[in-house]
Amino acid sequence: MIDKNLLDILACPICKGPLMYKKDQQELICRPDRLAFAIQDDIPVMLEDEARALSSEEVDALYKK
Repeated sequence: MIDKNLLDILACPICKGPLMYKKDQQELICRPDRLAFAIQDDIPVMLEDEARALSSEEVDALYKK
């Protein structure tokens, strides 16, 4: 589980915007950039090249919450 204090200071490395924590998928989501950054061994991998592009369905689901 990722530390709450770390979540509070992390920002998207591309747009510098806030990130959304998806605990069940162990990812940090940037809505504007439509990217998911993996969390491996409780360490966020904040590299643009390692980020996963979100599908249209995933993005739509984020905005419905």
